[in-house]
Amino acid sequence: MAAKPMTGMRWYLLALTFGLLAIADHFWLPLSRIADQRLGDVALQLNSARRPVSDRIVVIDIDQRSLEEMNDLAGSWPWPRSVHGELIEHIARQKPRAIGFDILFNEADVYRPDHDAYFARAVAEHPEVWLAMTLNADGDGAPMELVPPEVGAVPLTDPPAQVRIPVMLPLTVAGEPGAMRGGLINFTADSDDVGRHHTLYRDRSQWRFPSLPARIAEDLGRPLPEGQRFLLNWRSGWRHVSYADVYLDSLRARPLLPPDLFRDRIVLVGTSAPGLLDLRLTPLGSEYPGVEILATAMDNLDRGDWLREVGRGPLLPLTLVLVALVCLAFLRNISANRTGIALLGVTLLAVAGHWFALTGGTFIPVFAPLAFGWAAYLAASAIAYLDERAQRLRTFGMFKRFLDPRVVSELIERGEIDWSGNAASREVSVLFTDIRGFTPLSEKVAPEEVVALLNSYFGQQVDVVFRLGGTLDKFMGDAIMAFWGAPVAHPDHARLAVEAALAMSATLESWRREIGALGSELEIGIGIHSGPAVVGFIGSGERLDYTAIGDTVNLASRIEGQTKGIARILVSEATMRAAGEGFGWRDRGEFLVKGREEAVRLFEPLPNKST
Repeated sequence: MAAKPMTGMRWYLLALTFGLLAIADHFWLPLSRIADQRLGDVALQLNSARRPVSDRIVVIDIDQRSLEEMNDLAGSWPWPRSVHGELIEHIARQKPRAIGFDILFNEADVYRPDHDAYFARAVAEHPEVWLAMTLNADGDGAPMELVPPEVGAVPLTDPPAQVRIPVMLPLTVAGEPGAMRGGLINFTADSDDVGRHHTLYRDRSQWRFPSLPARIAEDLGRPLPEGQRFLLNWRSGWRHVSYADVYLDSLRARPLLPPDLFRDRIVLVGTSAPGLLDLRLTPLGSEYPGVEILATAMDNLDRGDWLREVGRGPLLPLTLVLVALVCLAFLRNISANRTGIALLGVTLLAVAGHWFALTGGTFIPVFAPLAFGWAAYLAASAIAYLDERAQRLRTFGMFKRFLDPRVVSELIERGEIDWSGNAASREVSVLFTDIRGFTPLSEKVAPEEVVALLNSYFGQQVDVVFRLGGTLDKFMGDAIMAFWGAPVAHPDHARLAVEAALAMSATLESWRREIGALGSELEIGIGIHSGPAVVGFIGSGERLDYTAIGDTVNLASRIEGQTKGIARILVSEATMRAAGEGFGWRDRGEFLVKGREEAVRLFEPLPNKST
């Protein structure tokens, strides 16, 4: 579909509209953020697939099998805290770099306090152990003056006195000094509830609470990203060991698990069992284990390979330029297909650049500018389509008066005719035909019957013109003007005009037989001349007619006037020569016609050469 010429202001307004939408999108209404989120998720998935399983993190998974196999040893979940204490002591023998729990120990076990005490001593004796905390949205919370320093809460500027903050602390180990080491494990969701980032800290009431991965990374001497959160650089998977296997291995005299499974690694204890409800929505799936989100954050901080995220602000100029270029293409009447192909090329280049940057550790949100570019393209294409459709309907409405409507539809569909309002010189063959003897007939019958007869005659003759590809110019009383060679150029326009004249003559005979005695006195004359003529829509703004004008038209009319008493059909020598050898010809001699100083040689066409 080609973008037809339109009022330029329309494209300026379209560019302005999308430009304002892009600015509003950047500052107030994040309309295109979903494009960066959804398409960015696809890129993050593909990027994760190429990254191997981490060799620095081991996940001890409380999976469904652990819940079932530990039932005989520790009872139903939640197990006595001493079980976790024994697990810590077993893992610690292999000298891991850190042990982090993605499990909350915020409530004391009033029925088994000795088990809690065992767990608290194990945590206190192993400073590489870190426990989970969460910061809730509401609740009374703990008085901050009573929160021990090992929690890691940092006062900001002028925190209020005696403030209570709803932070869930590992109160199970509160009895052991220095055991309440930990950090937040709150799920970080974006605006669409998908977890793509992880927070380094959360602020509340002038107090800052670090996340668990941030505290472990600091303890290991790793630098942290700037800002409050960072974009996770996902991996294809994690090394999992079932909690039951590790615990049972600790009870055996001869362990079955590798003796260096946890050595120099970061161990995270969490759950993937569906019944424990720690499954989250992430780019990698709708039921992604929370412990694996924690593992991703921890691995990123340990390696320093979290994704550096380019803000949406620097991409705003790209959005505006892309929208402007799309509208400029339509303004310059570049076809929608070519514009779309060019935009597709830009899209592929942008996506390739995005992928190259992503594999290098940087996420560039190019999808929002591309979404705006494609939205502008679709809007412009729709406007161009509606304009073209209106133009087609206008063209059809104009040309169906002169051509067979079925032919008009086909020609418009092929793009062979178009309405431009401009006339142009064309090589055509012009035919004039007039009824003779009609005036006496009109005096013998009622006016209604005269109109019916005339309409019947015109209908049959117009069918002949349309059947042979002619263009009906106009009716002039009881005369018809038609021409061939426009609006669609045809090399055989003269031959078609002569064939039409012969067919019109035969039609007259048939029509005269139909009307009986009334047609005995009717006769027609047909004149044809071929040559250049100015063809197009000519007239005023209120009324336009598709017509041909010029000397060729005038001569065809004069030739028709010479037929009386000589032949029913006469054509000029130019038409005879252009029509070719498909007809027989009878030379009727030279004639002087009005408006010509030189005589005109005329010929009568015969159906074939043998006539």
